[in-house]
Amino acid sequence: MTEALPVSVGMSSPSRWMAVLRVCVGLWFLKAITSKMDFVLLGGFVPFIGVEPEWIVRMPDLVARQAAENPILWYRAFLEGTVLAHREFYAQLVAWGEVLVGLSLTLGCLAGLGALGGLWLTLNYGLATWHMSPAAKGFHYTLAVCLVVLFLARSGRAWGLDAWIGWRWPGSLLAKRPIS
Repeated sequence: MTEALPVSVGMSSPSRWMAVLRVCVGLWFLKAITSKMDFVLLGGFVPFIGVEPEWIVRMPDLVARQAAENPILWYRAFLEGTVLAHREFYAQLVAWGEVLVGLSLTLGCLAGLGALGGLWLTLNYGLATWHMSPAAKGFHYTLAVCLVVLFLARSGRAWGLDAWIGWRWPGSLLAKRPIS
């Protein structure tokens, strides 16, 4: 006769696996630090992390290719009339958005907001690229589902700064129990 292992001994702690998923998704967004960010000089001499000038130049070409045959007419109009018209602003917004979402999810700090921010970015990326390949459609669908689950599960409460903030300030919003 075999005895069941206690929950603490086995690998069945859902909150810890949720934390692993949160960190993996966070690291995927955080890759923007290497591809879209660089040290820039403020005022010509103060080093500061900022958006890489090459990303600001590359982003409009990428968006123009995504918009060219996009069958979602209202989204194509948004890409062409708004994003491309204000290309530098949107390049900055995307780069900083990915970095902030990545930091939030990786560290588990305000992970709910990070998951919502990631969901917003993912929905926009999905709308921009879904017509380009089945792989793009499947990836963005899977990423969106993961982000919804991370949000609903309050994933920052395990192995994250949200848990520490909730413990340190018991009256805070982060200390509230998730909906069961």
